[in-house]
Amino acid sequence: MAQLRYKRILLKLSGESLMGERDHGIDSKVLSAFAKEIHAIQEMGAEIGIVIGGGNIYRGVDKASDNIDRVTGDHMGMLATVINALALQSALEKHGVNTRCQTAINMERIAEPFIRRRAIRHLEKGRIVIFAAGTGNPYFTTDTAAVLRAIEIEADVILKGTRVDGVYDSDPEKNEKAIKFPEITYRDVLEKDLRVMDLTAITLCKENKLPIIIFNMNTPGNLRRVVMGEVVGSKVGAEAS
Repeated sequence: MAQLRYKRILLKLSGESLMGERDHGIDSKVLSAFAKEIHAIQEMGAEIGIVIGGGNIYRGVDKASDNIDRVTGDHMGMLATVINALALQSALEKHGVNTRCQTAINMERIAEPFIRRRAIRHLEKGRIVIFAAGTGNPYFTTDTAAVLRAIEIEADVILKGTRVDGVYDSDPEKNEKAIKFPEITYRDVLEKDLRVMDLTAITLCKENKLPIIIFNMNTPGNLRRVVMGEVVGSKVGAEAS
């Protein structure tokens, strides 16, 4: 336990990260690789909550042109996160990890309803808890859901696993000269309009002094290095050195 810089974490994964080289859906190889990385830090003693998006299956906000209203589209997106959560749960259990899936929308036949005290108890018992269906309300992203759950379970940090290795002033996948910020404040993220997380999520982090670390989840060993306190990716906090 002395090795861990962060004991209780909230890992935020995008649905798109599960696609791998595919243009939609779930790549089983990526899913298995993520499960292996998560299992490794769980064996080190980390208490892990996970929020995963649903963009690989359905993005409600992008479907307004399909004559589906925003509220209905967001509800469909919430159900997509449940599909991803169940897939990740299955992959983790194949590695022998005890898990629980909790949803913000009641669907008791496949998952527990989200209950804060129960979630914390699961974490204390060494179970990984996957939080699905966002906040249960339309107009809120899974980024906001991740921050909300992190605050509720009293996580030490939010780890946002992405396809890039930190926060940049522009998209590094499109701009080779993009500048990376190893450390940056919440205020600068908001003022520079950097798309780390949405406005609500960043504001919640700022108000609750909850640090965010953005790193490349696709690099083997990165998750382990982050929880051990090594400098990986970019850190968003109250102050930057």
